[in-house]
Amino acid sequence: MSRITLSRLCVAAVGAATAVLLTAVPAAAHTEVEADKAQALAENVTVSFHAEAESDTSGIKEVRVVLPEGIAPADVTYGEGPKGWKFSATDDGYTVKGAELKTGESAEYSVVVRQLPDAEEVPFKTLQTYGDGHVDRWIELDENGENPAPMLKLKAAAPGAKPVSPSPSASASPSPTPEETTPASSPQAADTGKDDEGGLSAGAWTGIGAGILVAAAAVVFAVRRRGGAEE
Repeated sequence: MSRITLSRLCVAAVGAATAVLLTAVPAAAHTEVEADKAQALAENVTVSFHAEAESDTSGIKEVRVVLPEGIAPADVTYGEGPKGWKFSATDDGYTVKGAELKTGESAEYSVVVRQLPDAEEVPFKTLQTYGDGHVDRWIELDENGENPAPMLKLKAAAPGAKPVSPSPSASASPSPTPEETTPASSPQAADTGKDDEGGLSAGAWTGIGAGILVAAAAVVFAVRRRGGAEE
């Protein structure tokens, strides 16, 4: 076997090793949502969230949600969540926050919604902040995106179901997007694009790099050994 052929095999082997390592990395963590009555126009619905921890160095200390069209902040009350965490309404949604959770511990909490909108699905754009200031932004409406927003799929409304009257404090103006509201409520969120690295932790990227180097070194050693034997 010629050295040119061996070199080509070396490149192919490294490429294959890279592909295997990339596919072996777990999918990026995200926030999930479910409801006890996932049906359009359902009333007094308990909506539960599971904000999965991504950081290897810090714990979650705050979860901020931008409510979808059809749900006003005044229509949401706190259910339950991490011990000591507090709920507060914002202009476009709410926050649940408190003492920093242990590193790797997910934030699980629930809220009660006065009535779900008449829609097939409703997104709950979520920003979760860690003790070190890092922010995960789950705000994309594309379910196949890198940072998809938690999406609650709803069944069709029950026969005869009607929208209840708006809450007295509900605002008629449209809610601003997370990009418009982030600077005031979460200063660190603007830098998330630099921190997220596509949803993978620094440890995951380090592991990928190390695996590639090991694969390349093994192939190079085999090429040199084969070349020496032929000489």
